[in-house]
Amino acid sequence: MYTLIRTVFPLLVTLLASAANSAEPAAPNAVTKFDVATFAGGCFWCMEPPFDKLDGVVSTTSGYTGGHKANPTYQEVSAGTTGHAEAVQVRFDPDVVGYETLLEVFWRNIDPTKADSQFCDHGLQYRPAVFVHSEDQQRAAEMSLKEVERNKTFKEPLQVGIEPAGVFYPAEDYHQDYYLKNPLRYRFYRFNCGRDKRLNELWGGKQG
Repeated sequence: MYTLIRTVFPLLVTLLASAANSAEPAAPNAVTKFDVATFAGGCFWCMEPPFDKLDGVVSTTSGYTGGHKANPTYQEVSAGTTGHAEAVQVRFDPDVVGYETLLEVFWRNIDPTKADSQFCDHGLQYRPAVFVHSEDQQRAAEMSLKEVERNKTFKEPLQVGIEPAGVFYPAEDYHQDYYLKNPLRYRFYRFNCGRDKRLNELWGGKQG
């Protein structure tokens, strides 16, 4: 029996490989091209959920960008010495959800009146910003900012930067999908930080 297996198995592998090689290649349009958007809105734990809810969003990654330190750690960014902001990088299918929709979600989940803090977190590492990856994103972000300025119901001026996207450094694994891995701690932090209270004051309705 062992001899039979040793004889038949290689033949079976050869036949399967031949069949796989003879299969027609996938059509080029079968590969979906995803776009990338990057936003900073304070604690990245709180910026993942609103984007994850959108149809067409493939993934969200918490990380650091906009600074000068290569491969920064959370401790370094939190200390405010790297120039980086906590940010989320959103991978999305532009055929399902547009960049303009992502911008709308971004605005409704930040306090755009603060240039160097968000809610209970203070420092430039928590600054709100749109990091643009193309000229099209630059134009869309500028138009979106003007629209928010025109339609806002609060008196304070907008202090949100539009910056060119640079290197994005994914945060440590324990930060990714934190709201799913640690739902109780996440909700406790979000409540005590006053995030939803302030968002409701600015925009109305329940956020994130």
